[in-house]
Amino acid sequence: MVLAVFVAGCGGSSAAKQTSASIVALGDSVPRGTNCSCTPYPPLTASDLTTSSRTLTATNDSVAGYTTDDVLEQIRDDRNVIDHLNAADIVEIEVGANDVGYSSACGTNVDCYAPKIPGIEKNLASIVGRVYELASSSKPLVVLLDYWSVWLGGKYAAARGHAYVAAAEQVTDDVNAVIRSTAAATGSAYVDLRAAFKGPDYAYDETHYLSSDGDHPNAAGHEQIAKATDAVIEKGLG
Repeated sequence: MVLAVFVAGCGGSSAAKQTSASIVALGDSVPRGTNCSCTPYPPLTASDLTTSSRTLTATNDSVAGYTTDDVLEQIRDDRNVIDHLNAADIVEIEVGANDVGYSSACGTNVDCYAPKIPGIEKNLASIVGRVYELASSSKPLVVLLDYWSVWLGGKYAAARGHAYVAAAEQVTDDVNAVIRSTAAATGSAYVDLRAAFKGPDYAYDETHYLSSDGDHPNAAGHEQIAKATDAVIEKGLG
């Protein structure tokens, strides 16, 4: 999975092992870094995991507004993205929130969003399968990230009222359950961003990790995502 490069010492009698790996990020506006004049988490992850003996680089192929349908089409048809995935050692995927975006038609009626969940599950499985299919050599480490909220979060959600908060939590539960189960079914790694933002019991207010739109991470949020992802990748690289 990781390309090893051996560099001879100046006397020629010893060699220091160096490794390099490439990360490709797929998904929506969260990995893209929308509404944050900051470095988003995919390159932060690569930087965090780079050491004196290991270099990681990141290619961010996420697109703001993308749904699972869009990502699946992208990795089937976009030649540049396909080339990136051919060479990827690690693939970070965060998508699904836009499939169940809040709408005035559904409002806070959770049942109205429920028919979208099976489609997310089917597409995510297909996305991971396609990523493995495109791997040119050994199997890449696929990392699926979930959401702290698929709608507004923190004080921004609270300002919409109790019904909005309750519905956001339930729809987020439904989407995250699909992401978690897909990771387990496909042998992918899983990052629980709800725990990273809201604590192990999901009880903390995540406002300090959100940008001014209440929807996307700010710089501290991207750093928190990278921290959580770093730990999962480190374990996966073993």
